[in-house]
Amino acid sequence: MPKVAIVGYGLTKFSKEDIEIENVLMNSTRDLFKNSPNLQQKDIDAVLVSTNNNSKYLSAILSEMSGIQPRIAHSIESLCNSGTNSIVSGYSYICSGLVDLVLISGAERYDSPGQVLEWDQLRGEFKHPIFWASIFSKSYKRKYSVTEEDLALVSVKNHKQSKKNPNALPQKSISLEDVLNSKKLTADLRLLDCSRPCTGGASILLASEKVYKNFTDVPVWISGIGQKTTSASFTKNLMFDEMESTKQAATRAFHMSKRSQNDIDVMELHDAFSVCEPMALESLGFASAGKGMELVKEEILCQSSKINPRGGLIGTGHPLGATGIAQTIEIVQQLEHKAEKRQVDNPLTGLVHNMSAGATSSTVLVLER
Repeated sequence: MPKVAIVGYGLTKFSKEDIEIENVLMNSTRDLFKNSPNLQQKDIDAVLVSTNNNSKYLSAILSEMSGIQPRIAHSIESLCNSGTNSIVSGYSYICSGLVDLVLISGAERYDSPGQVLEWDQLRGEFKHPIFWASIFSKSYKRKYSVTEEDLALVSVKNHKQSKKNPNALPQKSISLEDVLNSKKLTADLRLLDCSRPCTGGASILLASEKVYKNFTDVPVWISGIGQKTTSASFTKNLMFDEMESTKQAATRAFHMSKRSQNDIDVMELHDAFSVCEPMALESLGFASAGKGMELVKEEILCQSSKINPRGGLIGTGHPLGATGIAQTIEIVQQLEHKAEKRQVDNPLTGLVHNMSAGATSSTVLVLER
């Protein structure tokens, strides 16, 4: 199978600013060009835009604003895992031989329409993500005797790690007491258990084996991909204390990469809510059922940042269309040893986990130096 490398990237700072979506896309694209001195507009064969603000002709608009006339241009919307789905699409275009170089740009505003899945009538009036997260939290705590204090540690850890991330939204430490005393949103969910919607952009450049050397001496290869959609309706989940789509996506990604959990040196997990991190660790196979919190606590005790070194979604912010791309960029920077204060010791292989709508769909990527 042809190989696909990640050879460039650009980011904006995540914020609550009222910026037009076109400008958010352009800002991260501009940063990518600044970071890629050998890149010219004529080199780019395809432009893919990841966003849930899909009422505009954004792939063509970004192409024109950037001075690119691509052979292929379109937008991809898949709620919270739009970004990694766009990377999978770009990967597929290169492997098919249609293109050699793909620019993927993700962006969202703080008021994104993708925050609520209107289609799922089975949710009744409870369409906001806090309600599925509350069901996850209640189910997980009840089944495995996990406490509110346990889950609050996820938020404490990830906020601490976000202080080393210059693009994070809050960039402040919080205490266990801060989480437990924050506003109660439901019986099982507090404000600081949640990631924040925000304005932000992230862009990434994928290249074929034929052209990657034109843009980098340190390629990061996409060696494994797994995607799985089990439903659109959250209520069709068979269980609410594990992520079935994540399990299946991980199995496929590890099989494709010929790697296992023991090979992963650093990972970005989709911690949209505090309960999601231990659940993801279990569904990905890094911990057995009910033992995800033990792994989180071990990370805290060892002062390790192997899990969500940039602060995760809780610590960094969650601009839906940009999130999966920003997660991937973090792993690329880690593998390039360019993550500055966030750098994990000598990582060679990393993993990205990105999901949508209460894990009704998941994407898992394995990346390697």
